Amino acid sequence: MSLKSPLLNVRSAAVAAVCGALLAGLSPTAANALEAVSVRLKWVAQTQFAGFYVAKAKGFYESEGLDVTINPGGPNLNGGTLVATGSDDFALSGSIENLLSSRAKGLPLTGIAMLLQTTPSAYVAHADSGINGPADFKGKTVSTFFTGAQNILFGVLSEQGLMEGEVNVVPQAVTMAPFIDRQVDVATVMVYNELNVLKKRGVNDIKVFYPHDYGVNFPSDPIITNTKTIEERPDVVQAFLNGSLRGWKYAIENPDEAVEIVMQAASGLEPEHQKSMLIAYGEIMKAGVAPEKGLGEMHLPDLNEARDLLIKREVIDNSLTVEDVIDASFLAKVPAEFREIKN
Repeated sequence: MSLKSPLLNVRSAAVAAVCGALLAGLSPTAANALEAVSVRLKWVAQTQFAGFYVAKAKGFYESEGLDVTINPGGPNLNGGTLVATGSDDFALSGSIENLLSSRAKGLPLTGIAMLLQTTPSAYVAHADSGINGPADFKGKTVSTFFTGAQNILFGVLSEQGLMEGEVNVVPQAVTMAPFIDRQVDVATVMVYNELNVLKKRGVNDIKVFYPHDYGVNFPSDPIITNTKTIEERPDVVQAFLNGSLRGWKYAIENPDEAVEIVMQAASGLEPEHQKSMLIAYGEIMKAGVAPEKGLGEMHLPDLNEARDLLIKREVIDNSLTVEDVIDASFLAKVPAEFREIKN
């Protein structure tokens, strides 16, 4: 014989029903809390990072169960170091060079996607300078960024048979004024930024030399995370990559909306320049093997060519392989519709 009274059973059922109704009415953050993570950018908010802002604004991260904080970068902030120490969960790094050299220094960093398939920098000279290619850099003053980009320049010079001492390489200024005023013969430009700045200022009578035309290609802007994060929270890594690449695909296909979203995150941006930046950045994302493989591809032949050059320059030794510093398993699981490129 049961000792439970019918009244008790009715009350228990009622309580269960009320609890179920309350849980059903709770917000996602209360009933199923979003995982809080952060991503560190290379610089302040601009459309160079549009995909991350779009993913947040359009709810792509939230649909993956994430509450993402986007932290700006700056001259005194190193995304790799911040991820290595656990201050940030993810970051956008400089290039395959930065990823390899960071691991060579013992930082526990791993790349999970490569946004830019070809070298995003180029070299500019005035059309009347008599410089018709990198071979003519001999005896000239060339400015570049000493953030890893110098290795690309030295690689190009080496391919042209020039020794480092045959070219006067100097740090690049924060503006293009030294080049415009002819204080330097050749300057480095990011094709999505400084090259557009020159055009906007009416400096069009120039020659542009792209590293990949001279046998040097450094895929750039890897999304990186801590190896510990991969081991302990692989679901979070997958969710972040899904949302980020979905955001980038949307940004490339909807540049006007993407510019508006980024401008809400930072004041003082010039819409026309931001749109030009996004379009140019997107073109590099869609270059190389991306039309076939999809956005974010980490193409081993290209990455190994960059590694070989770094070994030649003694930036790293040959004990470190590309496979040591990347994990393509997450990229392989990103839904195809988040990576495919429309013609």
